[in-house]
Amino acid sequence: MPQVSVIIPNYNHANFLLLRIDSILNQTYQDFELIILDDKSPDNSREVIEKYRDHPKVSMIVYNEINGGTTFKQWKKGIALAKGNYIWIAESDDWCEPTLLETLMEGLLQYPNAGIAYCQSCYFYEPNQVKSLTYFPFLKKLERGEDFIKQYMLSGNSIVNASMAVWKRSLYESIDDTYTGFKFCGDWLFYISILQQSDIFVSGKVLNYFRNHDKDVSTGFFATGKNLIENIRFYEVIQQRGIISNQQFHELITRQYLVYIEAKNGISQEYHKDIELAFEKHLTLNKLTRLYHKTRLQLYKLKTNFGKANQG
Repeated sequence: MPQVSVIIPNYNHANFLLLRIDSILNQTYQDFELIILDDKSPDNSREVIEKYRDHPKVSMIVYNEINGGTTFKQWKKGIALAKGNYIWIAESDDWCEPTLLETLMEGLLQYPNAGIAYCQSCYFYEPNQVKSLTYFPFLKKLERGEDFIKQYMLSGNSIVNASMAVWKRSLYESIDDTYTGFKFCGDWLFYISILQQSDIFVSGKVLNYFRNHDKDVSTGFFATGKNLIENIRFYEVIQQRGIISNQQFHELITRQYLVYIEAKNGISQEYHKDIELAFEKHLTLNKLTRLYHKTRLQLYKLKTNFGKANQG
């Protein structure tokens, strides 16, 4: 049996598949199988995928007859097919350095209590403009799962891209499928569920690359503000599970509302009502109004002071 099952859940990324698949097949760590899933792509993804049909590392290729609507349903399907002890979800529009799998498996095998390992990622605009890099203050480190949740996984998901992480398959058995009901936050909930059961190995090396492009689902999701509604739902789930207290919940929801205020002008007005209704479930109208005016005043002062500084 392979030590690692690599799963590519593809949708409409034919232009990126050659680089994605080749970057996996060329890994320095070779104890893996490759499972390729396609969620009824309308482009020529099938034509690209079929080029790898007879490759010895490719154990299975599956084409959906109906689009699943979320990549996390593809995760679930791929995990059910996997034979390896560890899982690497390698998203179809990403690519990586040849040493990614070797680096993360070295950490997982060195520390038996580690259930997940991840490296750092470069987020870039097509074709080669760097937008940002993820950062961890150590070259490599083992962290307690519960401590990592508190420090790195509440304000946001520090494992920002699935392709940067490898995790232990046996831990999946105790994770319910709530994560599959999300379009954006499913991985965030999934990783917290793993961290509740295990430690985490973190590499400070930048070994993964993911793109901002016109077929990027996340970019469109942010433009509608629907990510804020999903974030609220995510916090509701982890509050119900006792991962955060009632006080933490309200603090985190308040922060999300402040994010909304700052981003509101960039979100299409047709989505404002749904977003505000989602917040009103947890924040009173009076509090929302005070937060809105307080934040607008702070932003105005910042802009005014910045303008004065420039004039000076």
